[in-house]
Amino acid sequence: MLAYLLRRLLFAVFLVFAVSSASLVLTRLAPGDFAVDTLGIVKASTIEDMRARYGLDRPLVEQWGAWLGGALRLDFGRSLAYDRPVAELIPERAANTALLAVSALLVATFVGLPLGVATGTRAPGVFTAIVRVASVVLLSTPPLLTSLFLLFLAARSGWLPIAGMRSAGAASGLGGVADLAAHMIVPVLALALPLSAMFERLQSQAMREVIQAPFVRAAVSRGVPRARIVWRDALRLGVRPIVSIYGLVIGTLLSGSFAVEIVTAWPGLGQLMLEALRARDVYLVAGCAAAGSVFLAAGTLLSDAALALVDPRVTE
Repeated sequence: MLAYLLRRLLFAVFLVFAVSSASLVLTRLAPGDFAVDTLGIVKASTIEDMRARYGLDRPLVEQWGAWLGGALRLDFGRSLAYDRPVAELIPERAANTALLAVSALLVATFVGLPLGVATGTRAPGVFTAIVRVASVVLLSTPPLLTSLFLLFLAARSGWLPIAGMRSAGAASGLGGVADLAAHMIVPVLALALPLSAMFERLQSQAMREVIQAPFVRAAVSRGVPRARIVWRDALRLGVRPIVSIYGLVIGTLLSGSFAVEIVTAWPGLGQLMLEALRARDVYLVAGCAAAGSVFLAAGTLLSDAALALVDPRVTE
């Protein structure tokens, strides 16, 4: 088990290195740079002075090497647009994205898995048909369109805030928590609904297969209560497909949350990455990409560890 997790940890480190390095290199190779976008049409000498001040005139390999050396010391450079260390900008925005992603993942798990167990173990009927149709519709709708639809409903009804993370002049304490929770409803649902549908479909298929297993039939013949068989024994085997893709789900969730953050003006990594790309802020782009890949790597490690606990054969 330890050797298996160590291999996965090394892969996670490589993933963070590759994603952040590729982001910096691709941003640098794109036409234009921060100096040109900031100064516009001015004297060439003025642009060259700014490039020299921010190190944008150095060769790509030299710039990447200097950034990598600093990154190994957890120094990701200085944001060109904000004139602040990237390491100071990332944590707050990353925490906002993590709050959104974790909340959506919890909602999707506690909604999708029970529905999947119910539709996978019940006889066909009105309930299973409604759930399956809703799952297909939600799976066919990307989070971006879901968030736009929810924003439309919130704007027309006036029941929920439609943008941002907090209201202007929001109170502290319980009032502030309630205000934050109200702002989270639209983006969390936009992310959680498609995930819930995916979990329901996967769990339903897995439960239908497990419920036909010989040990289930034998337990039923011995008089073991059906609810106990379904929610204890069958669920333990049927949950493996969900556990095995949890890391990929987290990656999809984070990439999808970037679009949702932009639509709902949620101040997370997605908004920060968009601002950095617009400003051609190479160090901030690399820092945001590194933070996103850390989330993905952590989710993958968690998924691998959970799968190894459920099914020790994966470590062989």
